Formats: sequence, structure tokens, C-alpha cells
Amino acid sequence: MDLSIKTPEELQALLGRRLQSLRLSRNFSQRDLADRAGVSLRAIHNLESGAGSTIGTFLRSLKALNATDTIETLLPQPRISPLALLHNDNEKPRRVRRPRIKPNPLP
Repeated sequence: MDLSIKTPEELQALLGRRLQSLRLSRNFSQRDLADRAGVSLRAIHNLESGAGSTIGTFLRSLKALNATDTIETLLPQPRISPLALLHNDNEKPRRVRRPRIKPNPLP
């Protein structure tokens, strides 16, 4: 599924359907999830229907479903390649520092 052409509203609805599927697979009713997440039943309904919700409600729901590990799948920690750091074009070249020459002491 190509998600790059979806509107934010379509993505929100898709996320709600996925959360609903997860809730049903864990055999929770919307009321059970709302109680465990500490949010209103209306908030769960809005989240699952794609009608708008907060990130807080989404995260509380994931925690109540014991599915916070899915955040790593959703937003993995970016890894920086050592080679990319070597070839970073944004960094200004550094000047080479040479040791200072000490003047000869007078005899």
C-alpha cells in the first residue's frame, strides 16, 4: 500500500482502523480500552473512526493494549552511517593546526 499519496485525514482513518483491529485481536471492547487507557469512550470512538484525536489518546491506547513496542516500528531510531559522517558536505573544512615555532633563545 502506497501511503505517500494519502491525505492526512486518510492516514488518520487508516491508523484508527489498525488500532481497532489491534483492540479486537486483544478481545477488548471500546469501553474496556477507554477504562484501561484513562480516556473517555468518545475519545476511543473518535480515534478508531479517524474523526480526530490526540497523540496522547493514541499513546495511552497503545499502552493499555500493551503495544508500545509498535512505536519502534512506526518511528525507528535513525542510524547515522560513519561513512555519511565522513562525507558530510555541510561541515566546513577545518584548518590544520601546526605547532608553533619557538624563537631561538639568545646566547
